[in-house]
Amino acid sequence: MPPAGVRPERGPGRGQPTVRPRAGPGTGPRACRPPSHPAGRAYSSRGNRAHPRERGIKAVIPEKKDQAVNRKKKGSRGGRPVSHDADLDKERNTVERLINKLKTWRGIATRYDKTPDSYLYLVGLYLRASMIWIKDLTRTTH
Repeated sequence: MPPAGVRPERGPGRGQPTVRPRAGPGTGPRACRPPSHPAGRAYSSRGNRAHPRERGIKAVIPEKKDQAVNRKKKGSRGGRPVSHDADLDKERNTVERLINKLKTWRGIATRYDKTPDSYLYLVGLYLRASMIWIKDLTRTTH
């Protein structure tokens, strides 16, 4: 008798379905890979930088001040400073702030039908986005 959890009738060559990757243009390992991975300063650990790098994705994560001080304290053994694209980080911050502004509106935050098919949810989303846009317009014109 096999050990618990082992099913001898399944497995490679024993009725196990084989999974074949899709073929054609726009497929393969690099088809859905983003060129960069922007993240906040809270995610600046070595592991969070290494994970995208292993997959050929540029990590755009600003370095924390204490990490920079510790790196400089080590001298030449501390490694190179991390590369950081400030413009891409500004875009990430803008998008993140907009999402947070949208989420603070009670009509969107507490709506139970948060599905893409729901017409009322989309109307609320567009309404809140236009309210934010109009408020920003009035601030810049004064």
